[in-house]
Amino acid sequence: MTVDWSWQRAWEALPVLLDGFKITLLATVLGFVLAAALGLVVAIARRTLPRPFAMVLGGVVEFIRLTPLVVQLLFVYYMLPQFSALQIGIAVLGIHYSTYMAEVYRAGIEAVPVGQWEAARALSLPSTRTWRAVILPQAVRRVVPALGNYAVSMFKDTPFLFTITVVEMVTAAQQFGARNFQYLEPLTLAGLIFLIASYPTSLLIRRLERRLAY
Repeated sequence: MTVDWSWQRAWEALPVLLDGFKITLLATVLGFVLAAALGLVVAIARRTLPRPFAMVLGGVVEFIRLTPLVVQLLFVYYMLPQFSALQIGIAVLGIHYSTYMAEVYRAGIEAVPVGQWEAARALSLPSTRTWRAVILPQAVRRVVPALGNYAVSMFKDTPFLFTITVVEMVTAAQQFGARNFQYLEPLTLAGLIFLIASYPTSLLIRRLERRLAY
């Protein structure tokens, strides 16, 4: 096997990689939406539930955070064969990253000045309205950049989906290389596509961080 670069092979690999990129992007977007929503629910629940339930929930969160994503993917894939590999991949990515986002939300909630809570109580606002109208708008504003960073991390973790047969971009590159006995072009292009997609997002996150800084 040689490692000579061929522009023709690179051109032939590009459509295959772009098909894989669609799966990568779909898994990232849907996984992020699930993680952001579930993470917020977990953060609020750990603060509002009675202590015994909050401790149990905290234990579940720590278990998910401290076990490898690949193990979780394989476990759920074999335990729930009635679902497609892509559905399982999106769900596991979302649940895994929700545990990290829950901590981000928790930090944002705790950063809201105590006076805001006291003012809401002084106005006799219901708990749901206090969260919706007072606390969450301030907390979420603080954590948007951190959530964006986790979105980029999730995007870069999508190659782990190959363990459950999801043909995302890196797997597509490997399959193309196996068919042609040449891996240089498809894997190089896959890395470049990751860079092209991730770098502008990281710049946007930095800009948001500066804009939302207090």
